[in-house]
Amino acid sequence: MKYVCKYTPIELLAGFDIKTELLNPTAENYELSDQYIHSNVCSYSRAIIEERLRDCREPIILTSCCDSIERAGDVLKHLGQKVYLLNLPHGNGNCCGRLLYKKELLKLIEDLHKTLNKKFDVEKFYDSFDSKLEDISGPYVSVMGARVPSDLLELIKNESPLPIKNNTCTGIRSVAKPPKSEDIEELMTWYSDALLSQIPCIRMNDISKRRDFIEDPNLCGIIYNTVNFCDFYTFEYSKLKSTLKVPILKIETDYTLLAREQIKTRLGAFYENLIAKPKKNKRKIPTSYAYYAGIDIGSTSTNAVIIDAKKDIISFAIVPTGVKVAKSAQKALDEALKKGGLEMEDISKIVTTGYGRARIDFRTNDVTEITCHAKGAYFLNPNVRTIIDIGGQDSKVIRLDEKGNVIDFVMNDKCAAGTGRFIEMMAQSLQLSLEEMGTYGLKWNEDIAISSMCSVFAQSEVVSLIASDKKLEDIVHGINNSIASKVISLGKRGKLEKEFMMTGGVARNIGVVRAMEEKLDTKIIVPKEPDICGALGAALIASEDFLYQDC
Repeated sequence: MKYVCKYTPIELLAGFDIKTELLNPTAENYELSDQYIHSNVCSYSRAIIEERLRDCREPIILTSCCDSIERAGDVLKHLGQKVYLLNLPHGNGNCCGRLLYKKELLKLIEDLHKTLNKKFDVEKFYDSFDSKLEDISGPYVSVMGARVPSDLLELIKNESPLPIKNNTCTGIRSVAKPPKSEDIEELMTWYSDALLSQIPCIRMNDISKRRDFIEDPNLCGIIYNTVNFCDFYTFEYSKLKSTLKVPILKIETDYTLLAREQIKTRLGAFYENLIAKPKKNKRKIPTSYAYYAGIDIGSTSTNAVIIDAKKDIISFAIVPTGVKVAKSAQKALDEALKKGGLEMEDISKIVTTGYGRARIDFRTNDVTEITCHAKGAYFLNPNVRTIIDIGGQDSKVIRLDEKGNVIDFVMNDKCAAGTGRFIEMMAQSLQLSLEEMGTYGLKWNEDIAISSMCSVFAQSEVVSLIASDKKLEDIVHGINNSIASKVISLGKRGKLEKEFMMTGGVARNIGVVRAMEEKLDTKIIVPKEPDICGALGAALIASEDFLYQDC
């Protein structure tokens, strides 16, 4: 039998020889479930329906922990599937709640007895208890929040240099073994109390025991998982973010892994800034012929920078990213070597960054673009505290402390709005070159608002404005403002602080920069070569020694 909630009485089911398995599927898509339930319902509930429409050979047992799980149960019952639904009391801290759940457990025993024509076996009930929790000694990272898909949890563990403790709602099930008794009512009184006394999920009335998660001295950082269209855990995240000193990374899942590379980038940056500390260099200063390269493989361009031991830029190159990222990286490096009058043998270390960073065989190491952009921007101007990086496929806002360390960052989610790709789409609709898009919006008369932030809908909006005979300058100004609003809203999930620097290819678009400055009411620093900031940071990291330490 499949189950979904830690309050499910799986030991009771074992008393009827029923084997249970946590249903925690990762959906490839929602092609089937979208025919039966709205797409704005909790992604986990949709994933349950999607999985059950593909495989419903076993019964499923649900608890009324939230409305969306109940709706999933309604859909599955409507489709003729065998569904057990337990009414879970949210009053976990009072006698009434435990009495109500005891009645539910006794009713379940009666239903199973009639359905299976089998008696409840107390000995099998006893033997099924396993209260062992994951035992991790020493520093670790806690995954908290909503249930996490199995594939995503595996990704989090594989990328982490520290042990991972699963403290999500389904990762912390622990029920102690009951005292011996042949009295079923007495047993269920104890069992109900034990189930409801676990560290609570966020939907319970009394959640004070959740503080156990954050008061462990070995806790180094928190990866806080939320599920699309489930607000409960978002409230807890906001409170922890504003009160805790340990680093916190929020990720949101729709129970698919379509954004796997983006999630890996976020995880990588979080881990790097969690435990990577510069090692004191006791060696002699490198001789003048030592060179270091950084390569940033983005969705649109691949950039290479070569620096010397004094951290002076010797040369750089920018080439289009083709379908083979390794070839693009090699081409960018070859051009930079040629410009600098160097050979491959002259390069001491190569650090790669960007989405293709791990696919370059000749790299010495790879580091996320979050860390590299921070390193490059701080090197160019140590006064920078907020970096706005807009590339071809994503936008990021990165906050630095006075030493240049990353203290927070946010990225766009599965959406091209506010990126270089968005500008390309708008330019095609307006039949303008990218260079013209950068200047057309500077001389505007009418303040036009592009209301939709979806790239596809915004393109339709632009077509309508063209049909209404609006001036190109006014339309481009509206596009610039929409990009600025999108990115600044993204950044305001954290705290925006001066000084600002804008990096990435879109920083060459003076219209977008001006729109940003107007909304932030301050000047934005734009490097002479904003495209190469990430590659520069990678080269700087290549020139330094790093040591991974415990938090």
